[in-house]
Amino acid sequence: MVVHYDNRIKRRIEEFRPEGPIGFGQLKTNNMLVMKYKDGEWKNPWIVPTSDGFNLDPFATVLHYGQEIFEGAKAFKHDDGELYTFRIDENAKRFNESADIMCMPNIPVKNQIQLIETLLDLERNHYPIKKDSCFYIRPFMFGTSAALGVKPSLEYTFAVVLSPSGPYFSEGFNPSRLLITNEFKRAAPNGTGNAKAGGNYAASLRAGLRAKELGAKQVLYTDCNNELIEEAGAMNHYHVTKDGTIVIPKFTNSILQSITSKSNIELSDRLGIRVVQEDVPMKYFIDSICNGEIVEAGGLGTAAVISPVNEYVLDNGRILTVGDGNIGPVSRKMHDLLTGIQTGRYEAPEGWLRKVERRY
Repeated sequence: MVVHYDNRIKRRIEEFRPEGPIGFGQLKTNNMLVMKYKDGEWKNPWIVPTSDGFNLDPFATVLHYGQEIFEGAKAFKHDDGELYTFRIDENAKRFNESADIMCMPNIPVKNQIQLIETLLDLERNHYPIKKDSCFYIRPFMFGTSAALGVKPSLEYTFAVVLSPSGPYFSEGFNPSRLLITNEFKRAAPNGTGNAKAGGNYAASLRAGLRAKELGAKQVLYTDCNNELIEEAGAMNHYHVTKDGTIVIPKFTNSILQSITSKSNIELSDRLGIRVVQEDVPMKYFIDSICNGEIVEAGGLGTAAVISPVNEYVLDNGRILTVGDGNIGPVSRKMHDLLTGIQTGRYEAPEGWLRKVERRY
């Protein structure tokens, strides 16, 4: 696809060397990419100033019926000074899977990658030269037809923004607490739970506030029958048994398949650890923490990568401590291997890293 450049774009000339913490997802690069869908086809991608990205009609479908999807990916600067995306093809495939669920048009994977890499190339000097930093990549699409009827939009906007980011959690790779409750549900079977759609995250906000009241980061969700573990906040869940097996709940149509989960499953041989997917009954999970069968646990997701959990709190205030309450060796090994591959410290499986070519 031919990408057009707005004559108002501003490219950062010098390297970005921020002082102090930069947070996650708070900073913006100067420019973004925008492409429109109309009359059955995607047309004329443009790179424009982020501040002037697009105008939105107040009747736009997204504002009334939530027809919107997004992705979250990362790019890292390696020791050779070049930018590399991590498994961006998997994000692009998942974007199209979400589009199918939300009745939205697909964008060919190769085109998504080209557009994202074009923006990364332009903004490469906005990469934060700081330990544990990255470019967080946010592609998103929303319906823009100006009509109040409840039906799929006929017109769409696709956009990509970049955020120079540090660690997702300000405290870094440290254990946290999750709330176990039946009060809230993240998604329902045969709904949109396996799409990366904004409405799923909006539905989690109330539960997140409840978790914080009990000193927890997020909620460990069960299915609608209050039986099986599904997700840990916005992440997939995992636990480690005392024999060293990593267990990830089976993917269903109410669980978003994490690319981080997928990566750990595929890295089983390099981890030297058995990774399985199976149904995890909540009663078994709680009992197994109490009797010492489960020794580590946590969440898996793009933003935080591996997020160890050392405590689970129940609605009645009872606290369950996982293992000895510290980050376990398996969680550390998972985190070290995956972040090492992302940053170029360890060799990546074929196709996992893509060098962003210099074109601009």
